[in-house]
Amino acid sequence: MINLKPEVIEQLERVLSSVEMLLPKAVKPINWSTCYAANWRRHSFSGFLEPVKMTDTTKLDELLGVDDQKAVMVNNTRQFLQGLPANNALLWGSRGTGKSSIVKALLNQYGEQGLRVIQVEKEDLIYISEIFTAVENQPYRFIMLCDDLTFEMGELTYKMLKSALDGSVYSAPENVLIYVTSNRRYLLPEYESDHIGGKYVKGELQQSEVQEEKSSLSDRFGLWVPFHVFTQERYLDAVKLCTERWSKQLGQEIPWNDDLERAAIKWANEKTKRCGRTAYQFSKNWVGKFLLK
Repeated sequence: MINLKPEVIEQLERVLSSVEMLLPKAVKPINWSTCYAANWRRHSFSGFLEPVKMTDTTKLDELLGVDDQKAVMVNNTRQFLQGLPANNALLWGSRGTGKSSIVKALLNQYGEQGLRVIQVEKEDLIYISEIFTAVENQPYRFIMLCDDLTFEMGELTYKMLKSALDGSVYSAPENVLIYVTSNRRYLLPEYESDHIGGKYVKGELQQSEVQEEKSSLSDRFGLWVPFHVFTQERYLDAVKLCTERWSKQLGQEIPWNDDLERAAIKWANEKTKRCGRTAYQFSKNWVGKFLLK
């Protein structure tokens, strides 16, 4: 039996504690039969899937002004669920117009049919192959969601996502699709200088090399789904729907009148944006003040 000095034992304990901090966190496997959504959480040199309790109850028929976008995403997701060919999708456009809400509504609609969602932050895309490995043998269909995604040129995670979409080393298994939401169609900032270097070939203007590189990532998404600001009529319809939902939830009728409509328009003008998010925020303010009186 070896007798170690107290200072040696203390040093060994410090080393073991340090090593333990670097090891992946011990977590239970997710029970996907009851868990519909998860986040990827980074830990040390790797990470783990953390189950998420679903609290968003958004339904597809509650999303106004985006009927065409809903139809595209519903059809693509249904194809995916049935094991048919389906595309990765880039949902891009103006902020607050329902890009993320559509994905949440799809999960609420098709969760019982085997749809699951894993949300991944941009910085964690370097673990994309580990995420795929964690779910590739599961009997469910997974949407890997990257919400509000933008890149700067040269970022490592940009290349990782590009490879995954391109079907190379990091390609997704057959039970995983990638849905990305962004305010930018090309996911990268655009500058006036990007257009320098374009040239005509056989009478057609070819993009500059910078433009080609910036469009190369978004080109890998089979679906481009654009979202735009609402017309005033659509915006007011959204306000009315939000107000009715609050009335039903709180058991108190909120009358629709000219004062409410004028206040809603003024709110949108001050926000400089007519969209679903603005409508929801206004309805919370109006209903709260109305009931406080």
